[in-house]
Amino acid sequence: MFFDSKVQKVFEEYEIRAENEKKLLGQEGFQGRDKCLLPVGLDVGRFLHSLIRARKPKRILEIGTSYGYSTLFLADAARAIGTKVITFELADYKQAHAKEKLSEAGLSENVDFCLGDAVELIKADPGPFDFVLLDIWKSLYVPCFDAVYPKLSNEGIIAADNMYYPAGTLEYTRLYRQAVLTKLDLQTTLLSIGSGVELTCRWPKDSEKL
Repeated sequence: MFFDSKVQKVFEEYEIRAENEKKLLGQEGFQGRDKCLLPVGLDVGRFLHSLIRARKPKRILEIGTSYGYSTLFLADAARAIGTKVITFELADYKQAHAKEKLSEAGLSENVDFCLGDAVELIKADPGPFDFVLLDIWKSLYVPCFDAVYPKLSNEGIIAADNMYYPAGTLEYTRLYRQAVLTKLDLQTTLLSIGSGVELTCRWPKDSEKL
């Protein structure tokens, strides 16, 4: 997957952890999920990595660092195009773990870690954002979208994960899709990769939608 051996090693460690935690999720269910990696998975990771390298966004935002699995893909792609990832996380212990793993991968210089409430952090950032990965508690998808939307650049992209799984969050993802569809300058589509990715692009103001 990765050309850099350090990045590949950390990725393999994440994959082993994710496989081991499947049993933990089965035993503890919903109550145990905060202890687990809950990764976007290899297919989505590869897709995001390729998309960033192709689009070459100047400012990349990740809303929901968690333990750093997706951050690894974003940061490796960011390094390839000469930029950084800004990543937001509320839990200090998750951020600490992500920092450790990204350091092991040699990608620390390509990540700006921010700790705090995602909506407030978005509001505090002047923008614009050219690429956004939205992968946080699903009840926060709409508030985060409302904060990000005014700062999304022309031709900027939002990739929102977990659109159709887990089943218990579908109410929130439906509300998110409805919020996106109210914006006439956005074009959006649901991709059947991983747990479902809603890929949304902002059209330039002087363009016409098909």
